[in-house]
Formats: sequence, C-alpha cells, structure tokens
Amino acid sequence: MNRYARQISLPEIGAEGQAHLTAAKVLVAGAGGLGSALLPLLVGAGVGSITLYDPDVVEVHNLHRQTLYRMDDLGQPKAEIAARHLKALNPDCHVQANVARLDPVAAQREIDRADLVIDAADSFAVSYALSDLCQTAVKPLVSASVLGRRGYVGGFCGKSPSLRAVFPDPPAVAANCATDGVMGPAVATLGAMQAQMALSILLHHAPSPLGKVLSVDFATWRISQFSFDGAHEPDEIFPKIIAHGQIEKDDLLVDLRKNDIIDPAQLGPAPDRRVVFLCASGLRAWRAARDLADDSGHRRIVICAVGA
Repeated sequence: MNRYARQISLPEIGAEGQAHLTAAKVLVAGAGGLGSALLPLLVGAGVGSITLYDPDVVEVHNLHRQTLYRMDDLGQPKAEIAARHLKALNPDCHVQANVARLDPVAAQREIDRADLVIDAADSFAVSYALSDLCQTAVKPLVSASVLGRRGYVGGFCGKSPSLRAVFPDPPAVAANCATDGVMGPAVATLGAMQAQMALSILLHHAPSPLGKVLSVDFATWRISQFSFDGAHEPDEIFPKIIAHGQIEKDDLLVDLRKNDIIDPAQLGPAPDRRVVFLCASGLRAWRAARDLADDSGHRRIVICAVGA
C-alpha cells in the first residue's frame, strides 16, 4: 500500500476508500488530449479496471497536448499504446483497450458493466449518446470539452439531470481542434478536472460533483461554476442517436456527407418510414432532423455520426 500512502492518509479516503477504487470499473471514451491527462491520474490513484475506447492512431500533431504518447508511438492505435503505458505506470490496474469508436451499441453493453462513464472523446455526438444511455441506466457520467483556451467539465446523470436537460441542443457550429486549434495546458487542466470528479464520485465524496458544471477560460483567467440539479429533462429524446449497425433496410437513409437533402413530400401523407440522417460528426444530421420535424411534423427521425 506504499503506492497509495499519500492519498490513504486523507481522512476522506482511507483504506476503505482505496478499496472502493480498487473494485471500481470505469468506462472511458477517448484516449486523446483529455484522456492523456485523466487516464494516468485514474491509474495512478489505483482505479482497478478501465475499459477504454478510441478508434484513432497516434499522429505527430497530437503530441503537443497528448503527452501520454511518444515519437516511437506514431502510427499505432492510441487505445493499445495508452494501455501499454498505463500498465507500466501501475501493473495492478487492468486496462482493456478497444481500437474502436464507442458507438451506442457498444456503449449500451459497456455501461451496464461500469460504475462510472467518462466522456473524453470531445465529440458532441458521443457526449449526447452516452448521456442518453447513462440517464436510462442511472449511471454517472463525467463529460468535458475544450477548444482553444476554454473548456468545461460536468457531472451528469446518475441521480442528476442529463446533458440534454442542461444543453438541449449542441452548438450551432462544429468547431474542433483541427479547425480552431487548442492549447495543451488547457486540455490537460480539463482532463485533470475530469479525473478529480471521477474519483470523487467513486469515493462518494460530499458534496458530489454530479449536477455541477465547471467552466475554465484561460483567455480571461476566469473559472466559474453552476449547479443544475433543478434542470428538467426533455419530454422526449429527440433526435435519438444510433449506431451505424442499427440502420435498417426499410429506413430512409439521408447521407449528408453527400450533400443529400430531403423533401418532406418524400414521406407521403402518412409517413411510416424511419428517417436516418447520417453525417461525420452528427451536427448536420441533428440540425436536419430538427428542421424536418418542424417542417413536416414527422417524428420518426434518428441521427448517426460515423466520424471523419
């Protein structure tokens, strides 16, 4: 126990708290910038089991902020390389690497086995899909996003409101690190805050970070927070996010990557076909689903994000 002596000495952790961490099962989506900061902290703290999903390989432009990786790792799957480095940090922690996107089908299966879910994918489609599933399963979700020098981290679901209750719609513009840039320390700060929230939830610390959002703005040097325990859940989950494998042969598939559009007249006077809007990030699909529902009243609409 010498490894954990400094945290066990804290009265709010102790040997009992350390035992909770050893028995914990955590699901993590994303081994990029946020994951590079939070994963070593979870493993260093002694979280017993981590299931990690990431579909990407290490690229040279990642290294300024994804400091879990080295030049020798270029071209190799992030999930597998992360698991190898984390095992070297603490061999007592088991990290299961999955070189795949955590889509809603896989997430449903994994969430049932997890005590806590961490969204470090920095993808709004992943965030909303995980929130929907965690809300149904009554599992806590720690989600973060960062761009430029600004970001936020929040504790959702479990016994607190979901992401949709706080943010009913995603941002109007799909900005990302590739288009707008990001600073490494800002990413690391938000990732470390995710780790602290996750450990506090697993250790049942009070007050709980669930039902709270922390915003960090290094452009103005401001940190703010708000609580959303009283936020109301939407009457329905719309649009629902599905995996590519859940598209059915009778669906009306609209692939927005090909700049397809849909005329409400295509649905007929009594539409019974499910409409699936598909795009890379899910943002165009979300907007198209909202527009179609407003224009036609059609509600059998789902969206699917398939990545770049």
